[in-house]
Amino acid sequence: MINSILILLIASLLLVALVQRLGLSPIIGFLLVGVVVGPHGLGVVPDYDVIQQMAEFGIVFLMFTIGLEFSLSRLWADRFMVLGLGGMQVLLAAAVFALLAWALQLPPFTAVVVGAALAMSSTAIVSRLLIEQGELNSLYGRATISILLFQDLATVIFLMIMPVMMSGSPLSQASDIALALAKGAAVFLALLFVGRLLIRPLFRYIARFHSAELFMLAVLTVGLGAAQFAHAMGLSLALGGFMAGLVVGETEFRHQVESDIRPFQDVLLGLFFITVGMLVDLESLGQNWPTVLLVTAGLILIKGLLVGLLTRASGILLATAARTGIALAHSGEFSLVILFLALQMGVLEGAPAQMVLTAVLLSMVAAPLLVRYSYAMVQRLPVKSIQQSDAAASDAVASAAGELSSHVILCGYGRVGKNVAWLLDEEKVEYIAMDLDPSRLKTAGEDERITYGDATRRHILAAAGLERAQAVVITFDDWRAALKTLGHVHMLRPDISALVRATDEKHLDELLAAGATEVIPDTLETSLAIATHVLTLLGVPVARVVERSDRIRADRYRLLRGLFNGRRPENRRERLGIIAIPAHAFAAGQTLGELRLSEHGVHVTAVRRHGIRGANPDANMRIQAQDTLIVHGTPEALARAEQYLLNGHDSA
Repeated sequence: MINSILILLIASLLLVALVQRLGLSPIIGFLLVGVVVGPHGLGVVPDYDVIQQMAEFGIVFLMFTIGLEFSLSRLWADRFMVLGLGGMQVLLAAAVFALLAWALQLPPFTAVVVGAALAMSSTAIVSRLLIEQGELNSLYGRATISILLFQDLATVIFLMIMPVMMSGSPLSQASDIALALAKGAAVFLALLFVGRLLIRPLFRYIARFHSAELFMLAVLTVGLGAAQFAHAMGLSLALGGFMAGLVVGETEFRHQVESDIRPFQDVLLGLFFITVGMLVDLESLGQNWPTVLLVTAGLILIKGLLVGLLTRASGILLATAARTGIALAHSGEFSLVILFLALQMGVLEGAPAQMVLTAVLLSMVAAPLLVRYSYAMVQRLPVKSIQQSDAAASDAVASAAGELSSHVILCGYGRVGKNVAWLLDEEKVEYIAMDLDPSRLKTAGEDERITYGDATRRHILAAAGLERAQAVVITFDDWRAALKTLGHVHMLRPDISALVRATDEKHLDELLAAGATEVIPDTLETSLAIATHVLTLLGVPVARVVERSDRIRADRYRLLRGLFNGRRPENRRERLGIIAIPAHAFAAGQTLGELRLSEHGVHVTAVRRHGIRGANPDANMRIQAQDTLIVHGTPEALARAEQYLLNGHDSA
């Protein structure tokens, strides 16, 4: 047993590292481990039955995590998209694939199981890639996640009724299904009652000990205890795990539980995927590889087309609908859960089992590529209306921008963006705001210049008048979306001021390196505001508190020093400026000390050279052609300094 575990660990370490280096999901790596070391591969793991039993715990904790993350409030908020679009996708996809399986001579119940399995996609792969690409809150991301949310719910229901669908007449099956659903509801209500009565007080009591080990033991006990209770009531262990996660998710310990259980769950879930990989018969695959590839291609094409058409029928633009179809054209981990249980129950076996299982695995391998390149693939589709819809989105933004000049582009119109817009409006500064949340557009006033637009797209930024703008403000919660937007801004307008809001300081250097003029972390500003109020309440002189907070801000945000020190009237007009140094400029070849820019009323806070930003340059730094100087001062001082740097004399 120890030798088997050691072999699996070594193989997992090598293959998962290789797969992640290729930018694929770790799930693919675990599946490949099973294929390579399994009985149909090298056959070096003899204890398959023991590993299979351990893998069942992986399914329990997978469902437990899904229960933790399952948001009833989000389901209700997006109920029309989740229940409508998601429900139709699962029902129609399952029906189409079931009919195809039945036409290929599979028994009716087996065909239904295959149809249900192929209707599911990978929540783990898709959600991670959407977050990385900064598209989770876009319309495309919301539509995709809504469908995945219903797929999760449908998997739970199917696991509940699957054991009672194997025998009896249609009438008795219907009554058995109704009984199973009623039993599931009763078990959930019982767990919910126990959760409110015992689990929440238990976690509160254990939290007092501040012991991570004790808390982990409590989580494992609750998860496995609920799974065993559900199993004793005639339901599956996986279903019990989901219900336990749903109950714990309603407590204030949800995020702590999720964080603590993740490493344990990932190891067991890795064993589950390894076990699934062991089921793949390489010899059978070698003999039937053309058929397997045909089935995989058919799965991706049929499912992608079906999801795309349903999404378009729901009123979503064709380009977005096509991307949603491409992103969900594969099968996922819940497909493997359903197939794994079907194999255990003897519902699916032999050549059909190998065909379906391998097609699911190959589609999962293709999933990261489908999600990552969905936009590029849509743009290359020979469908005129897609290009028209993409052009229509640009035209809508361009129409909203109108003839604006020297304006500010706000990327994101949440609470931060809305407050920035209000202040700009107070100072009569023109702006255009873009957001992907339709609800924010609906609640905006008639005098607010906001439009639907994806600021992470280069052509949308151009349509917003980036060439004519004087500043860009990025207020996204997602730093990846901010990074992507910065890349386009820096490429189109390397000389423009770009201010970025960050939720924390972890990615500050990365955002600065991407071209941000300055990054303002929420955490630092919040802590500084709280400390200012605390010191004032404790009797520290207001002047000292103000001076200290100004100094902290000046050290952290040198480019905004004039703004934060703006309590003195003479500094209120200071602003940022960016001056590019061409090849024959006066400043080229001279040091900052030799230029003595402070005598011209400006201060150099950073120099960007070859796309790399160097903050706080010293007096010995020699300016080169094609450098960009980031300075601050009054508008008059900036104008004089620019003339001096270019021609050797100012305009005064």
